[in-house]
Formats: sequence, C-alpha cells, structure tokens
Amino acid sequence: MLKIFLASHGCLASGMKSSLDILLGNSDKVTVFDAYINQDSVQEHVDAFFQEVKEDDEVLMLSDLYGGSVNQVMFLYLDKPNTRLVAGVNLAFVLEVANRETITNSELDEIVEMSRQMLVVVKPEEVEEQSDFF
Repeated sequence: MLKIFLASHGCLASGMKSSLDILLGNSDKVTVFDAYINQDSVQEHVDAFFQEVKEDDEVLMLSDLYGGSVNQVMFLYLDKPNTRLVAGVNLAFVLEVANRETITNSELDEIVEMSRQMLVVVKPEEVEEQSDFF
C-alpha cells in the first residue's frame, strides 16, 4: 500500500490535506505535518509515521521546498526500504498520487511532469481561445 507523508513550512501541508478531503473524500493514506507552528520537530513526526509503515508498504514523502529544512530532514530517511521523496509539490501532484494504491518510478516521473504543466500564467486572451477552460 502507498503511504504518503506530506510536510511543509507552516500550514501548507494541512491545507493541501483539507483540499484532498474535499476533492477526493477522506484521504487516510496521507499523513501531514505543519512544521514550525509549534515546538514539534519534523524528525519526531517522520519517526512516528515510519512506526506505522509495514514492510511491504511504499512510502512517498512530499515536501514543499527543495533544499528547505523540512526537505533536508526527510532526505535522511531515503535509506528506508521502498521510500521516495519529492520536493516542491503542488496540489495537482498531491491529488494524483493520493488517488493511487501503488506507484512506479516511471509513473512518479510522469506525475511530476504533469504537475509542472499545471503551473501556468493564465492570460485572458488565452482563456478565450480554449473552449474547455470552464
């Protein structure tokens, strides 16, 4: 089973989880941690998360900012079996992975690319040309 740990600086992670719950229903496979809003450490929460991971589970750790302090802590867990880390995630990415039971490396690469394409500057003249925008 795919288990997801989503962490961010501030409340971005819980905000994305709230959006997931609205768009997908209850997303129990996603565990979130909002760093630096209290004295809890990222490491404590990642350790607690991994205590619930079974040997045959896949783990996808997600962080808000590549190279940020949250991402640096999560990087230290990449030696765990079946564990991958993606940084700089957006809601499109999280929606796609939260909807899966398992994910291959090539699928993960495709989802990363798709989520990059969801970051666009929306211009009125381009919206008028696209009949399926709304």
